[in-house]
Amino acid sequence: MPPLTIGSFIERTKDLLELEVLGSPDGLAREVPTADASGPGLVLAGYTGRFVHQRLQVLGETEVSYLRSLDAEARARILDTFMRYPIPCVMVTKGLELPEGMEAIARQHGVTILRSQLKTQEFYKRITPFLEDAFAPSTSLHGSLADVYGVGLLFTGASGIGKSECVLDLVERGHRLVADDLVITRKKGHDIVIGSGHPLQRHFMEIRGVGLIDVKAIFGIRAVRQQKRIEVVVVLTKWEEGMVVERTGLEVDTTEILGVTVPRIHVPLNPGKNITVIAEVIAMNHLQRYSGEDPAQAFNERLKGHLQKKADVQRYLLDDDE
Repeated sequence: MPPLTIGSFIERTKDLLELEVLGSPDGLAREVPTADASGPGLVLAGYTGRFVHQRLQVLGETEVSYLRSLDAEARARILDTFMRYPIPCVMVTKGLELPEGMEAIARQHGVTILRSQLKTQEFYKRITPFLEDAFAPSTSLHGSLADVYGVGLLFTGASGIGKSECVLDLVERGHRLVADDLVITRKKGHDIVIGSGHPLQRHFMEIRGVGLIDVKAIFGIRAVRQQKRIEVVVVLTKWEEGMVVERTGLEVDTTEILGVTVPRIHVPLNPGKNITVIAEVIAMNHLQRYSGEDPAQAFNERLKGHLQKKADVQRYLLDDDE
């Protein structure tokens, strides 16, 4: 992923944050190194010991009012110290007028100033999700992602195994395509992985023997979606004699995507197997487990209860000596 520069940051958030560019244009090439934005704090009072200069620096009404209250010499000294650090940029909220001399010092040090018309609280509400998304860990996976009954199923397996054909059949049955062949995944928060398609190939599929098809054009807008949380990984494999597969569902296999643990189900393919219906059952079974109902565990408990009851009867008969 290319680094986020102030120039690209402005392009992507100008309307979102209602930005106006002031200060030095030289600062547009500076990089945004972290997903944090905060006020400079005690730096404006002269204490720089714990100044985190890598963050986007936000000046609200409190900071601007404080700078205005200083005499010209003290204000110039503090701003000069502040902007000598390699800060990404300075952002001023509420459309406030800059303190006298601030823009000149920013140009001297090559710092871009962005002024927003938003109130400070609303500014943070909008910029925080953008930065979290921009700096979210990401990777690319080979597979096909579909939304089946609201559950994100990521189909993986060897090339030519039938991932795209399975998803195409699911789309024909009313489910939704997210991405085919290349799935771009991003981590959100601590335990959520979001999958989406590449912008250039989004909603196109390659069907062997047919070629490329436009799913959105053929099946309509309801057959596609831009992104979906990956909740279950379905591994399609070719059936081989002697293959050992899970029979009860009591032992749940998992895999990790960007450090997030995701359930994984291996489905062996052989002639006549209806993988589309199986995929729908996988999704519904996941919904059942998510709601607190585990069919495998319920059956296991019922079986153990039956065996225990039978053992109790046998013990009673053995102990009946009369």
